[in-house]
Amino acid sequence: MITAAAIAFVVLLWGISTAVIFYLDSLPARTFPYSMAAATIIVVLCLVTIWWWRDDPSTPAVALSFAAALLVWGWTEMALYMGYVTGPRKTRCPAGCSGVAHFGHAVSANLWHELLVVALAGLIWVTDNHTALWCFVMLWLMHLSARLNVFLGVRNVSEEFVPDSMDVLKGFLRRRNMNWLFPFSLTALVGLVYALATRPSGFETTMAATLAAIGLLEHVLLMLPLPIEKMFRWSLSGPHKSALKTKSADGGRHENHNRTILGTLT
Repeated sequence: MITAAAIAFVVLLWGISTAVIFYLDSLPARTFPYSMAAATIIVVLCLVTIWWWRDDPSTPAVALSFAAALLVWGWTEMALYMGYVTGPRKTRCPAGCSGVAHFGHAVSANLWHELLVVALAGLIWVTDNHTALWCFVMLWLMHLSARLNVFLGVRNVSEEFVPDSMDVLKGFLRRRNMNWLFPFSLTALVGLVYALATRPSGFETTMAATLAAIGLLEHVLLMLPLPIEKMFRWSLSGPHKSALKTKSADGGRHENHNRTILGTLT
């Protein structure tokens, strides 16, 4: 019963928070200040929650700590994709940019965001709430792995979910059938899921295993030859849904156009 409750809790919390972020990011840019202000208030409350429940090993306290850390992570993603905490680079690379220089430009476009994540991880570490810390760090590492794979090239780059205001990020998406990092990322995640799933069961351990399994599924979806954007169309605002319908109607012509754009930026 505890195991099922832990799995359901993580899946529902992750699914709802992800859908909300997708939806808010797909709204017109004029709504971003209001979304970000509300999210920032929530994050302050989450940080207080993480500190308040740091010494409580009970299941409700562990669940609250996990939820708070996940919402703090979601706030960092909103700060990036809404353009509030990004990096010094604001424009796409010129045609033909590749290799180490292209990677350096990608780092520059995300630098302040990554430093913010490090600072928040340090703040959570200071609270001595180990549940919140492993949750936040796991999300960070899994997301970093996914972003590196997208940079190197995956089947589903999902550029539709990047707001138009952050067009610079679309320049670092590459569409390929495989890249050299993906097998290592997949192996590491499978090993993590196995290590957590084979530990003595408990609410916290099951939450960790479920979160790792979600990260594994997200990586697999990067490479599956499936129209991933259609699976999450329901979470987008009206204009973005229309754009996805147009893409589907255009079929191969639109797909080839995307490949041409991405190919010139790798």
